[in-house]
Amino acid sequence: MKHIETLIQDIYKVVATKEVDEKIDVEAEIEKFGENVKTLMRTEFGRNRKRDTRKLRLSSIGREDKFIWNQFHGTLAEKIMPHTFVKFMYGHLIEEMILFLARVAGHTVTDEQKECNVEGVKGHMDCRIDGVVTDVKSASSYGFKKFKYGNIADNDDFGYVDQLRAYAHSEGEKEFGWLAMDKQNGHLTYLKRHMDDFEGDIAERVRHVKKLVEQPEPLEYCFQPVPDGKSGNLKLAIGCSYCQFKRHCYTDLRAFRYSQGIKFLSKVVNEPKVEEIPLHEI
Repeated sequence: MKHIETLIQDIYKVVATKEVDEKIDVEAEIEKFGENVKTLMRTEFGRNRKRDTRKLRLSSIGREDKFIWNQFHGTLAEKIMPHTFVKFMYGHLIEEMILFLARVAGHTVTDEQKECNVEGVKGHMDCRIDGVVTDVKSASSYGFKKFKYGNIADNDDFGYVDQLRAYAHSEGEKEFGWLAMDKQNGHLTYLKRHMDDFEGDIAERVRHVKKLVEQPEPLEYCFQPVPDGKSGNLKLAIGCSYCQFKRHCYTDLRAFRYSQGIKFLSKVVNEPKVEEIPLHEI
């Protein structure tokens, strides 16, 4: 039986050599991968697809309070652009591929999409790998670094820590981890953590969120705007830049195209000397 500590090197080896242990039924694993992809596509395009946004899920309890409140109450969100949907879809496909590689590399993958429950709030964990509750992530090179270098708690705009802590708590486990891939270069890493590595009781966090959504909308921003260099302008923090509710929070928001990407400015003192982009085009 293999252990999680050798997961990455085992995946790299099987990809490089294409040599799979004769005890592994490769054809069965290929069929399983295909069925999982079919399930993903049915989730995206099935005629009976439904999504109830006015429902708390464990996947979002790690987000900031204001985001959770707006999501739960159906606040008008930005329209998701087609290219963003494509990014979501190939992210899910990559995650299925990674689990396929883990299996053919000889590691045990169980409890895929098992339902979890903490204080009446439900969610679905990705899986266990070699018995460890695991979340699989495809990330940009920037996002990948927090998994590679283990500083995820210092940069967790999307609430990944509390999401996975909740799954582990539901399973009665203290250890858990993230299997992550850098989408831009194919690098893999596994970050293993323990409940004691993080402050706060996860069940108490869930209870707080349940009370939160019954109250008026929180006034405090999720993340405060930050200075844009020495221009005197203020730009949105990264966590707000990717948020679907940013126009709800910042009614005078403006967007500008810089060489390194788009900046969202909440306060403009000096007009940027670059192209301004209408918000509806982003």
